[in-house]
Amino acid sequence: MVCATAALVAAGPADAADAPTKPRIEVEIPGPEHGGDAGSGHARVPAAGSPAKTTSRLSPAERSADGQVTKMIDNGSTADRLDVVVIGDGYTAAELARFHTDAEQKWAEVTAVEPYTTYRNLFNVWTVDAVSHDSGVSGDPDPATVRDTALGSYFWCEDIERLLCVDQPKVDAYVAKAPAADLVIVLANSAKYGGAGYNEPSATLGYEGISTASAGHPKSGQVAIHETGHSLGKLADEYFYPGVPEYEKYTGPEPGESNSSALPADRMAAQRAKWYRWLGEESPDGGTVGAYEGGNYFVTGLYRPTDNSLMRVLGKPFNLPGVESMIAGFYQHARIVTPLTPTDRTLRLRHTAKAAVPKLTGADGRQPVVRWYLDGRELRRFEGRTEVSVAELWLFDLRTHRLTVTAEDRTPSVRDPKMKSTLRSSVDWNVRL
Repeated sequence: MVCATAALVAAGPADAADAPTKPRIEVEIPGPEHGGDAGSGHARVPAAGSPAKTTSRLSPAERSADGQVTKMIDNGSTADRLDVVVIGDGYTAAELARFHTDAEQKWAEVTAVEPYTTYRNLFNVWTVDAVSHDSGVSGDPDPATVRDTALGSYFWCEDIERLLCVDQPKVDAYVAKAPAADLVIVLANSAKYGGAGYNEPSATLGYEGISTASAGHPKSGQVAIHETGHSLGKLADEYFYPGVPEYEKYTGPEPGESNSSALPADRMAAQRAKWYRWLGEESPDGGTVGAYEGGNYFVTGLYRPTDNSLMRVLGKPFNLPGVESMIAGFYQHARIVTPLTPTDRTLRLRHTAKAAVPKLTGADGRQPVVRWYLDGRELRRFEGRTEVSVAELWLFDLRTHRLTVTAEDRTPSVRDPKMKSTLRSSVDWNVRL
């Protein structure tokens, strides 16, 4: 409670005096190591990292290994996939193999949680090797420990032991080496509990946010997934702070986040607002979807969809409204159909139109619905196929026609019509005899 109170108050105007010389950014603090809280509010931290500056002392051999990019998970074009960039800090050149193993293990933790499990094939994952002079990161095991690392990671950020901050300009320099970045994960070479959520989108590189986590701590994967709830799902925190006077009662306007509302269940249903479509449904995090008072830091005046989702408690799944928002967030960056045959030339009888549709890996076995159209008229005989030859189209004139393939994800996990409209994509080719 002490650090939460301090953190929530710390985002005030006192930082403005430092802004000209010490720009600060807001990050989320993970909850305590022992206990279930997913977070402990926010703090404004130095964008350029720890005041204890170090100087890079890499040898020529170390510099040659620095910045190498590997496509760890390849599911297709960067234009049609959600690209995750994983960078390690506190790994020496001799430890890069372990960084790659840590990155694979951490991504496996992420994709063990729905809806990542079902949609894992919508993601590409890139690793960028950041070679550090020292092994480990600053603040581990104590505040006096300072290490020379590529990204300047350090615990005890703002005097909060578990808050693991980075030098964001240094992170960005490595992110820029990857072909694309929609989400960034920084793994610290440490077994100490900690992390942070840098959830503001990058104005220059386009990624949605940075999650920092300890590579060697068993709860760090959950911290990272919770942070993606903010960056990809645009979800609010569902925890709150009893005993903090300014957060006892919310009296403001309706929040913008999909999982936070000033409306109790009856008014939500009557106004057909927020998660009303899910009210009364059994949720994977336990119990039914309703309107549980407390959330978005306030004890009263705001409601959350369920009692204990991942946006409140580490180790729990996302609730049903959270899953819906996460899937919608995935499709903001990923398309469900990719042309394998170029679309910039007219296809003739000898050609075949080919497309790639990612396989969904959910327990229900559900797959996208694939359909083909010629000049807007559906060719039902081709449903489910990912390639069609021009010769199969039975063209009888010399005109140029439009061949279209569409793929649609009809997941029952998305009920909002606006969100549903984003789960469909198409590709067109010009074809003729």
